[in-house]
Amino acid sequence: MSVLNTATGKTERVGRIVEMHANDRIEVDSAQAGDIVAIVGMKNIQTGHTICDPNDPATLEPMVFPEPVISIAIKPTQKGGNEKMGMALSKMVQEDPSFYVETDQESGETIIKGMGELHLDIKVDILKRTHGVEVEVGKPQVAYRESITKVINDSYTHKKQSGGSGQFGRIDYTIEPGETGSGFLFESKVTGGNVPREFWPAVNKGFESSIDKGVLAGYPCVDLKVTLTDGAFHPVDSSAIAFEIAARAGYRQSIPKAGPQILEPIMNVDVFTPEDHIGDVIGDINRRRGISNPKTLPPWVSESKLKLL
Repeated sequence: MSVLNTATGKTERVGRIVEMHANDRIEVDSAQAGDIVAIVGMKNIQTGHTICDPNDPATLEPMVFPEPVISIAIKPTQKGGNEKMGMALSKMVQEDPSFYVETDQESGETIIKGMGELHLDIKVDILKRTHGVEVEVGKPQVAYRESITKVINDSYTHKKQSGGSGQFGRIDYTIEPGETGSGFLFESKVTGGNVPREFWPAVNKGFESSIDKGVLAGYPCVDLKVTLTDGAFHPVDSSAIAFEIAARAGYRQSIPKAGPQILEPIMNVDVFTPEDHIGDVIGDINRRRGISNPKTLPPWVSESKLKLL
């Protein structure tokens, strides 16, 4: 018979109805309310859709799935397997609304998320058995940041001559730690035209494009301020690109001397606990160098809320 998918508004034809018993399936002629069966031949059906009699349409309330609780990083073991893995994961996400896939923009890793270790173990096994994709499994990388701890006054001269007009740009600058969360700041205090104003944006661009990669482990460098204090230019050989190159080289030269360090991730966590366990929870948070701020919820809520600042 033909049935209506009320989610898409399209009709589907039921090919076969089977009852599943582990790896065995038994074909049946019909199914009624309360039966759990599999239908073979559906093309555009997803979890949560309702199929019904076209003459008596109805839509059941969709299921609500909780947020995933665990995530792992995966990558194909064979070269060139990313495309095949991507297609397989896309199909698996359509089949299972509690299964999530995302790409970490910073590390480039493929992250799969699910409702538990067994859930993800099964997904990895499906990739291997059903789609023929062998993958390596690991923990997602932490997106660390780098910063500096010292004030550095430095200078760099970019000079290149290869016949005809060359490249020349000298910059004197100060690199100093910024306020937490300030990101990257640039300021020019050049007076007297030693570095013409039209070259200031190039110096800014050179430093700003360099902070994406720190000197310790290659993580982005944050919360620092660069002040252009002086410099020199040549009326023929100086150009914006020369000063941009000088700024990039100055970054590589000065940051290692500015006390670079890797920053720990900091996050806000809400902890819900019965009244009797508040002391134990606060003690555990403090041992992990957390800062606890106990707040009592309204009287009609029987739990207390702890927020880590």
